[in-house]
Amino acid sequence: MSTGFIIAVLATAVTAGTPIFYAALGELISERSGVLNLGVEGMMLVGAVTGFMAGSITQNHWIGLLAAMAAGGAMGFIHAFLCVSLRANQVVSGLALTIFGTGLSGYLGKSLVGTPLPDPFRVVDIPVLSNIPVIGPILFQHDILVLFSYILAPLCWFIVFRTRAGLNLRAVGDNPGAADSLGVNVFLIRYVSVIVGGILAGIGGAYISMAYVPTWMENMVAGRGWIAVALVIFATWNPLNALWGSYVFGGIDALGYRLQAIDVSMSPYFLKMLPYLFTVLVLILVTQRNMVYRIGAPKALSVPYDREER
Repeated sequence: MSTGFIIAVLATAVTAGTPIFYAALGELISERSGVLNLGVEGMMLVGAVTGFMAGSITQNHWIGLLAAMAAGGAMGFIHAFLCVSLRANQVVSGLALTIFGTGLSGYLGKSLVGTPLPDPFRVVDIPVLSNIPVIGPILFQHDILVLFSYILAPLCWFIVFRTRAGLNLRAVGDNPGAADSLGVNVFLIRYVSVIVGGILAGIGGAYISMAYVPTWMENMVAGRGWIAVALVIFATWNPLNALWGSYVFGGIDALGYRLQAIDVSMSPYFLKMLPYLFTVLVLILVTQRNMVYRIGAPKALSVPYDREER
């Protein structure tokens, strides 16, 4: 394989991994508070169609992004209300949101299928950095959302592991009863975490419809929400690991398309399966509950908190 081919694959891996990263980061924050969110796929789809609709109407990608964030946040609020206030089963609530989001996005975007976005996110040319051999094309010849993800990952790591807010977040995810007894508002932290997770999932969905493939197609998220859920485990609930882990998944996806482009004698269906097969392998490796706890899962993950039962 030529150097140009490898650079192209790695650059595409960064682009393909970016929507997964945003969704995984949102899921990571939600799970750190103890709330499992299996509605990421639906949130991404709603964010994708809302962002595309708003961007098409206003012909402004920033307004489209804000609309996607609002839509994702609204979906997050619904999940938080069901799971935190009503103490509903988190798995059932998440799956219901995925089904709801899939149907709603298909209905809202029915008249938009195949329509190009007037003002998509475009590549930003960063002086000096973009011209660095090899590294420049791979990391710095991308749009603003990709570049922002480089800042967001270490920023979230710092907040989660080096600030009082992050300490409270981890305490609520590990032992909400103890955190509550020390004056930490468990319900507020869980609400904020799930809503922020929804906002980030909305950004991930909007990235697909407004930058990666600037058009709308039904179910265009194509399982990336489920990959994001698996990536949180793969990343051991660490934002920095989520960043490079998303590029691993994106790279597997990109490699499949690149191999098809150079006429490799391999079934295209198998190549399209690669990222999902990798996802299944990751989940199999961490299926054991003791393994999940050993790699750093929040102890109270998916467990509703009832102050009266403290």
